[in-house]
Amino acid sequence: MSKYKEQAVVVAQERIATDIYSLWIQTANIAAEAGPGQFLSVYTRDESKLLPRPISICEVDKDKSYIRLVYRVTGKGTGTQQFAALKEGDQVAVMGPLGNGFMTNCPRKAFLIGGGIGIPPMLELAKQLDCEKQIIAGYRDELFLTEELKEYGSVYVATEDGSSGTKGNVLDAIRENGLDAEIIYACGPAPMLRALKAYAEEKNIPCYLSLEERMACGIGACLACVCQSKEVDGHSHVHNKRVCKDGPVFLATEVEL
Repeated sequence: MSKYKEQAVVVAQERIATDIYSLWIQTANIAAEAGPGQFLSVYTRDESKLLPRPISICEVDKDKSYIRLVYRVTGKGTGTQQFAALKEGDQVAVMGPLGNGFMTNCPRKAFLIGGGIGIPPMLELAKQLDCEKQIIAGYRDELFLTEELKEYGSVYVATEDGSSGTKGNVLDAIRENGLDAEIIYACGPAPMLRALKAYAEEKNIPCYLSLEERMACGIGACLACVCQSKEVDGHSHVHNKRVCKDGPVFLATEVEL
């Protein structure tokens, strides 16, 4: 699969929750090859910020060459704060599609599990999977993307403060609603993924995890985003895998969390 660096055009942007923004861009080539679980490296115009920001792909419209990115603004002066100022007609430099995404040819009854900013990749995955989908979304408090997700599967919500759905985490929602599945796809913070890896081992079902690591180059050259693996990596010759290049999606049994 090719990757491209190009000037994308902003189609629309809106704030969909506190510090959460939805950005639609039009690309010349990237959308044609992008899939669920992959990401883009997005560049700021600030020359003091040399490294791009990796943002996972939320939706793809191949007919229009559109890509949707849903991201969290992480603080003042950050690259993500600069992205939040983009408006229709602006240009933004992006590179992608990057990484290995989720397989979409599985007909089994599936859990699609997202936690926090790990929820957006579940939307394109839900659109492309042709199977029974149970989508479990974990939030701190404020919800986003739930209505879009409901178009493609049954949605169950967990919130830390109990303001919506199950009080607790995604596994609490699974147990409270008596859910079961034959395969798991998940993206979110490390503690959630660690718990899901253990759950999958207990239930003896395959589990695919999209790891959230701070990436630098985005193409596997710098080794800044390695995770511990069971097998020796052919590039670094140690028990590591590069999240940006070998992942971000891994079979849970491949990695140590």
